Amino acid sequence: MFILKKIIGQLFFPVPLCLEILIAGLLLLLFTRKQKAGKIIISVGVILFTLLSYPALSNTFLRRLECQYPPLIPTAASDFVPGEAVPQTRWIVVLGGGHISDPKIPITSQLSGASLVRLTEAIRLHNLMPGSKLILSEGKVFDSVPGAETMAEVAKALGVKEEDLILESESKDTIDEARIIKSIVGNDKFILVTSASHMPRSMGMFKKQGMQPIPAPTDYIMKEKQGINPCDFFPTADELIKAEGVVYEYLGLIWAKLRGQI
Repeated sequence: MFILKKIIGQLFFPVPLCLEILIAGLLLLLFTRKQKAGKIIISVGVILFTLLSYPALSNTFLRRLECQYPPLIPTAASDFVPGEAVPQTRWIVVLGGGHISDPKIPITSQLSGASLVRLTEAIRLHNLMPGSKLILSEGKVFDSVPGAETMAEVAKALGVKEEDLILESESKDTIDEARIIKSIVGNDKFILVTSASHMPRSMGMFKKQGMQPIPAPTDYIMKEKQGINPCDFFPTADELIKAEGVVYEYLGLIWAKLRGQI
């Protein structure tokens, strides 16, 4: 089921989807008499590809995901006062965002951009909260080394003590992470660190398990620009990547709701 879910999801990502539409139209043009239908389908593919290459469409849906939970921005350990914005907690949970355990490159480069940002934010919070423990969560998935182990090596390289690290190395996806971490933190409150766009789905799944997560979103894609860049007026591959992230999260939300996971 896990592999099937991944394969089906890929078919709806922006680039594969646009190619599927364009190929369907091209086949009609080349091998059938349905020339008008073929031209219409190809036009739809080109228009969709163009729209997804610009920020307007992706930003609309991405903003709805990233703005559901405000960032956790303390400036000192004294900001964590019971009864105020963030209660004291001993647990900081970091959800993995992918990795490739290539021993030929630095350990920091083996984490995906999302994983590295999430881990960095968690370490920042950990440094502000003496006595806290980092729970690093990600299994092997499609790699021979669990993501939690790679994150742990990066955390230690950045100065985190090994005794402050707890590794959850068995999960394959977010729902697995919620179920396994439940057995670690029990009914305790904990800070949950993941990408801002992934936070709504994560919070829903963790709360469904009866847990008390405190959201600490990071890895924001939506950022207020302080000026105009000429590149903003041209289609870019970055926007396609952003659109892919949006599709990934909304498909994840739909699947989780259908499965009763949130």
